Amino acid sequence: MPLQIPPGPFRAYLFDCDGTIVDSMPLHYTAWKQALGEWGCTFDESLFYSWGGRPTVEIVAALNQMQGLNMPAEAVAERKESLYFSLLHELKPVPEVLEQIVAQHGQIPFAVVSGSTRESIVNSLTAVGLLDRFPILVGSEDYARSKPAPDAFLTAAARLGVAPKDCLAFEDTEMGIQAATAAGMASVRIPQPHERRNGTAPSVPA
Repeated sequence: MPLQIPPGPFRAYLFDCDGTIVDSMPLHYTAWKQALGEWGCTFDESLFYSWGGRPTVEIVAALNQMQGLNMPAEAVAERKESLYFSLLHELKPVPEVLEQIVAQHGQIPFAVVSGSTRESIVNSLTAVGLLDRFPILVGSEDYARSKPAPDAFLTAAARLGVAPKDCLAFEDTEMGIQAATAAGMASVRIPQPHERRNGTAPSVPA
């Protein structure tokens, strides 16, 4: 089903990466389960999806607190990223979002706005042949407060030189939608993998 784009006009499109441009969330979850399992840590799938957009180090710290563990956050995050990179040969773009990228590329500027590291963004977009479509990449290194704070989206808008009200954000998580809204942007929610499989969530603007 094509995405329903809210009425514009918009002067820039800002895309989350994982779960929005690329159908990477199942691969990320596989990597998380292995990396965390090495420390006796569990990560419920529904919690994983609800935390979409949080930087990896923040996720490890939160799981430590929840489960009374003392995992080294940086090391576990690096291990998880390494495991994810080993799965990139399986990665595919999200078809409905790819349609928008193909249709609008060269018409208005794009940026990626992600909770992942720049390395992860570059590797994911390279794997699906889309890196050259995005001149601006905003990753977890580029802002102080992660989603649902607006910092990531405001950083991207500033780098593009476009007012936030003139940007449209594409996001697959509630946390991401909240961040875009806090930045003063309209948004489109991308259904998550289980929703696309089951046809349970239409692609409606938020």
